Amino acid sequence: MEGKFLPTSSCFIPPISEEMILVIKEAFRSPASQVLVDVSRQAVTRADLETLLGLNWLNDAIINVYLNLIVNRSKEAQKLPKVYAFNTFFLTRYIEMGYSAVRRWTRRDDIFAHDILLVPVHLGMHWCMAIVDLRVKQIKYMDSMGGRNDACLATLLEYLSQEMSDKKNSQLDAGQWLLTNIQNLPQQQNGSDCGMFALKYADFAAKDAEINFTQNDMPYFRRRMMFEILRSSILPSGYGEK
Repeated sequence: MEGKFLPTSSCFIPPISEEMILVIKEAFRSPASQVLVDVSRQAVTRADLETLLGLNWLNDAIINVYLNLIVNRSKEAQKLPKVYAFNTFFLTRYIEMGYSAVRRWTRRDDIFAHDILLVPVHLGMHWCMAIVDLRVKQIKYMDSMGGRNDACLATLLEYLSQEMSDKKNSQLDAGQWLLTNIQNLPQQQNGSDCGMFALKYADFAAKDAEINFTQNDMPYFRRRMMFEILRSSILPSGYGEK
């Protein structure tokens, strides 16, 4: 099976090989509740993996495990930014219950020792992604339906200020930070792929790559993501590789 080149890029898209297809098919022979893989204490069952089929909506387990794979990739590749990912429940918990409810979530991690923070944003029926770039003091909001979310950006800046005060005994200068609703992003053309777009935004941002995929690439990315999760590792080549 041959791969192809993106028309506007020199990047090569690796094919879905027969071996990858066999691995995926074997996984779907398992009972729905069977745990197929555990990545950084995030278990994925066959039922979870099924959310990557067709036009299904991705669930929390898939979002969380793929973000963990992005983090693990950053630890293994010296040239990539150092990445930290928050759980899908983090932002909702913080908004609803305040800093005290999430204070211990980072007790083993210094988020300020990282380059990039990935924050999944769930708007009830829609996934988006927030990217905190600590290197340039910028928080970016990425929505595959073109939405703005100034409240989310302000909330994340508030969290960073509280986290720095609590963990570093230091004050964050909010005036130095840029809050941006990113425009001209690849947009979804259906009502199902918001989770895929959010994860691919995170994937590309975490390797400082140009976001150059389209809606047409989502069926490919869904199958590739199944294999990557089953193998607990993101494939090294594809769009955006430098």
